[in-house]
Amino acid sequence: MAYNYPPEKLSVYLSDDGGSILTFYAMWEASQFAKYWIPFCKRYKVEPRAPAAYFSTPDSPNGMSRDEWLCMKVLYEEMTNRIDTIVMSGKVSEELKANHKGFSHWKHQMTSKRHPPVVQILIDGKDPSALDNAGNALPTLVYMAREKNPEYHHNFKAGAMNSLIRVSSVISNSPIILNVDCDMYSNNSDSIRDALCFFLDEEKGCDIAFVQYPQNYNNLTKNDTYGNTLSIINEVETRGLDSWGGPSYIGTGCFHRREILCGRKYTKDYKENWNRGSERNPHDDIRKLEEKAESLATCTYELNTRWGHEVGLKYGIAVEDVITGLMIQCRGWRSVYYSPPRKGFLGMGATTLAQTILQHKRYSEGNLQIFLSKYCAFVYGHGKIKLGLQMGYSMYNLMAANSLPTLYYVIVPTLSLLRGISLFPKMTSPWFIPFSYVIVGKQTYSMIEALLTREITIQGWWNAQRMWLIKRLTSYLYGTLATLSEILGVSKMGFTIIAKISGKDASKRFGLCNESCSDEEMGHCFRDVLSSDSALWVSSGHKCSDI
Repeated sequence: MAYNYPPEKLSVYLSDDGGSILTFYAMWEASQFAKYWIPFCKRYKVEPRAPAAYFSTPDSPNGMSRDEWLCMKVLYEEMTNRIDTIVMSGKVSEELKANHKGFSHWKHQMTSKRHPPVVQILIDGKDPSALDNAGNALPTLVYMAREKNPEYHHNFKAGAMNSLIRVSSVISNSPIILNVDCDMYSNNSDSIRDALCFFLDEEKGCDIAFVQYPQNYNNLTKNDTYGNTLSIINEVETRGLDSWGGPSYIGTGCFHRREILCGRKYTKDYKENWNRGSERNPHDDIRKLEEKAESLATCTYELNTRWGHEVGLKYGIAVEDVITGLMIQCRGWRSVYYSPPRKGFLGMGATTLAQTILQHKRYSEGNLQIFLSKYCAFVYGHGKIKLGLQMGYSMYNLMAANSLPTLYYVIVPTLSLLRGISLFPKMTSPWFIPFSYVIVGKQTYSMIEALLTREITIQGWWNAQRMWLIKRLTSYLYGTLATLSEILGVSKMGFTIIAKISGKDASKRFGLCNESCSDEEMGHCFRDVLSSDSALWVSSGHKCSDI
């Protein structure tokens, strides 16, 4: 909400798939705190503008008095303490419920798996009275919990994103949408302006579908024990794909054109209507608007429609973001990868072995599903995207298949050794030279590549090599078996929520524990940039503390 961007053009949507009154209460508290936090950020050009990250530093920065800094920190801590107290008690008192009409939606029979749609506008940016404590306009802030019913498939994150697209279309209808996972926060207040520079380029911007920022983590150890850093992917692989038509959509930190997410094909005469926005009257009844938006977030709305197939994010694949990006590029659009000196977004990476294995199992399984379906980049993308981009997609689609040659390499040499069969040349043989050259050359090149990113140490590179072998024999192998089981009809696709915020014991072990550590269940985020040239951030998940 505190982006360096006109607040009247910005709307923030949080999607709570669990439909929790505790999440709604936390969001209401955040809306009150925003009246003090936003002018504070803009007055002193604060970075980062996520309060938890900003106040993690012990001293106040230059340019402001320590008393003012401490006063704002006290306001933030008082808010978080109130939220923690309510979460610990598990209920919101009747006295607090009287603060907002939205609390009346929660009835005793509501559960995380069965609840009606809830859309509440906590801050209406079109309301002249919606001002911060400095008298400036506030961005629109909306809470959404789409309907959940066990009788209807909810389609995981893709279903939540599609509901957000529809709900935001009647409230703000901005041409640009930004989605961010709720375990990530904005680290650069100029991210919206930077992304819009690509879209607004009159010569090269008309065919850009989305601008993808890299995914970076701020909770990994110096030597990255479990090899979760994405530095090689961000600085080498994704930059390479940028020259072949653009990177894939990775599900977070991405600015989209709304029309393209809704299925529009590229034409040379395409021109974005930057003046398009919501046509609603500022004096319209907010409750009627909320009811209209709720009708778009029901379980039955998508029945017999193109949503999830030709419109919105694609259903039926565990990595809905990757296949959605591929389908967009195959409609004639290109994407752009942008990695500014100051990282745009930071988030939480896996900090335990179990989290790492589970996370990569889902990634590899979903990517292999794409390769074995009609959406294989070589088949679906033939004649639509460049061969280099097809190969780039397939490199990730075949991650799971790496388990098969690795498994063979682990088993066969061992059996050969037991039987006294020599598979490799002796050191005295001239054939030893090409074998050693390949092994040493490959590892040396890999290490230099890692060190050139300036974010990976030699020990970190070694840990990544170790984890690469472990993941091949666990995550990727399980992903391969799960995909084959699904194809044969033995099992059905699932979506595992990975709690990237580890317990305090694990955090202390790796020196990561601080005041923001908790054991919350993570979800996803989505932000909507409204009006003329705007951006949007929303969160679609269960519990999200930083908004």
